Amino acid sequence: MKLGFIGTGVMGNSLVKHLLEHEHEVSIYTRTAKKAENLVEAGAVLVESPKQVAGNSEIIFTMVGYPSDVEEIYFGEKGIIQHAKAGSVLVDMTTSQPRLAQRIFEAAAEKSLHALDAPVSGGDIGAKNGVLSIMVGGEKDVFKKISPLLNLFGENIVFQGPAGSGQHTKMCNQINIASTMIGVCESLIYAKKAGLDPERVLRSISSGAAGSWSLSNLAPKMINEDFRPGFYIKHFIKDMKIAAEEAESWGLKLPGLRLSLSMYEELAAQGYEDNGTQTLIQHYKE
Repeated sequence: MKLGFIGTGVMGNSLVKHLLEHEHEVSIYTRTAKKAENLVEAGAVLVESPKQVAGNSEIIFTMVGYPSDVEEIYFGEKGIIQHAKAGSVLVDMTTSQPRLAQRIFEAAAEKSLHALDAPVSGGDIGAKNGVLSIMVGGEKDVFKKISPLLNLFGENIVFQGPAGSGQHTKMCNQINIASTMIGVCESLIYAKKAGLDPERVLRSISSGAAGSWSLSNLAPKMINEDFRPGFYIKHFIKDMKIAAEEAESWGLKLPGLRLSLSMYEELAAQGYEDNGTQTLIQHYKE
């Protein structure tokens, strides 16, 4: 198939590789061409704008940083909505605002396009191994049409409902992770203070009732002081803010989310915003 992919960062790069490995033609756009050099070597075609991606593709995937980036690539002068061919499917895999997903869906429909919001969970490891969790909102028949492609990216792929439902589900995911990360850090700090071997402690608790993806995948990085980003702190802050704003609009109080957000904002202010989310352990050390 002729596919497009906009955003070849930590996760997007791996997803494009999966498409190329299955012999699809892939046009890509990224603001930092250097991030896409390996993909061009593998057969992807690097173009100069979202407009060119839209013109070359039947199905267009997007995975960028912030809602403002989503706005630009979909609604800008050289954006996807204006230049995609009728019948094209637009799949935004960015974690973004539910209301923006609904707006994209409506604008796409006016142009005889189909839009899905399909944010993911699983970080760089999940993207690399093709085992992401993908939460999808939009039209179910469109979801079924592109499911074979989503299956290249993930294992747990669930249609959640109308446009925006995928993004709301991702907020549930991030709310859960926000408090879980605090628990992971505090258990490791406690283990150290008790004179225990943290790695040995993990062997006991990661497969019990305390088990979680964060405990299994990020706690070892905390122990080894490996703070390279699988998922950036700055992007997690963005996600938590979206969730907090949605909750507040309903009068819903989420103190665990708010506490985690404040801790990560402190780290960002200290210069850690481009580190991985496992850097939260530094909050306790400092």
